[in-house]
Amino acid sequence: MLLRREFIALSALAFGVQAHASAVVGQPAPEFSLTDVNGKSVKLGDFRGKHVVLEWTNPGCPYVQKHYNSGNMPATQKEAVDKGVVWLAINSTEKAASDYLEPAKLVAWMKERKSVTSATLMDVDGVAGRAYGARTTPHMYIVDPQGKLVYAGGIDSIASSRAEDIKTAVNYVRQSLNEALAGKPISMASTRPYGCSIKYKA
Repeated sequence: MLLRREFIALSALAFGVQAHASAVVGQPAPEFSLTDVNGKSVKLGDFRGKHVVLEWTNPGCPYVQKHYNSGNMPATQKEAVDKGVVWLAINSTEKAASDYLEPAKLVAWMKERKSVTSATLMDVDGVAGRAYGARTTPHMYIVDPQGKLVYAGGIDSIASSRAEDIKTAVNYVRQSLNEALAGKPISMASTRPYGCSIKYKA
């Protein structure tokens, strides 16, 4: 009976993910318009002509903490931004969630960890997250200058919350960006995201 219940739960989860996943690698990336932590409206289309990284984040998640507290996420951001890439961090955590951070506190948390995002966006209604089928924090995407989605998946190859695993993991975002910027095909365009489930508004 327990196995049957687990199967039903897993099936429901899989169906729910499939129902919301409309972003497909190789296809145009879904457009969105969100408000950043300073109250400014930001559209994905504003950055046409540049590579754009989308990073779904939530500071309350141990997997997000792993990559920020170790300096891995800020270092990956800086490396990308220094090469002219736009980096957008998106928080789709609903306001009712226990680990929701209001914009000012989110800014302070990221600043303490030397984050260098181009913008940090609030998606409390989950519209952008659902459009992309974002499931975890972190969940990473790369959009090319023509607006096509060219990468979707995890930040790296070791699905753990242990910071010590970072040094032996393949950083898929760094690898994919380097390939894209060099005009090469992305060798791992789709990988498995890992982290905490996104707490979407019901």
